[in-house]
Amino acid sequence: MDTQQPANIDTTSSPEWAALTEHQQQMQGLHLRELFAEQPNRGTEFRAQAADLYIDYSKHRITRETLSLLMALTGRAGLRAKIDAMFAGKHINTTENRAVLHTALRQPKTASLV
Repeated sequence: MDTQQPANIDTTSSPEWAALTEHQQQMQGLHLRELFAEQPNRGTEFRAQAADLYIDYSKHRITRETLSLLMALTGRAGLRAKIDAMFAGKHINTTENRAVLHTALRQPKTASLV
């Protein structure tokens, strides 16, 4: 089995982190009333649902720009490669040099994981 794992990147020194930090400083003084006044459809735009899980994050200081900046940071961190490595069974648990097996929690009881 290939034990190579995606590299860990210090995102806190990246331009993406700096942009997100600056954005957070701009957002911290805003009140939710202002955000809802500017975007009356926040309640439907900033929510997600998967199966029985419903997440409403409209009542947080978040905007489309916030999401864009967060996505840029995940790109810098190589999150997609790390997710792919997890699902491929790569040894990404660095302390135990093994696969993390998180995917086993989401498979049917009748399935097996090798």
